[in-house]
Amino acid sequence: MQMYVNYYQRELTAKDENPPIGIVLCADRNEAVVRYTLLEGNTRIFASPYKLYLPTEQELAAELQRERQALELARRLTEQ
Repeated sequence: MQMYVNYYQRELTAKDENPPIGIVLCADRNEAVVRYTLLEGNTRIFASPYKLYLPTEQELAAELQRERQALELARRLTEQ
C-alpha cells in the first residue's frame, strides 16, 4: 500500500492538495496488522473494525465519545 500512496503523492497530487492516505481494511480490529503494513515512524495509525451496517445515531455518538476520551488520554500520556 505504501508504494501506491507514494506514487499517488509524487505523480498525481497537486501542490495545493493534502497528502493522500491509505486505508487498510481488516476483518477485525488489529493494530499490529496496520502497524506492520505502514512505514516505521508513522505516528498517525488508526485501526477500526469494519461494520456491515450503519450505526444508530446513539451508537455513533457513543463511539465518538469513546474515541475522544482515548485520544485525550493518549495525548496526556505523551505529554508526561
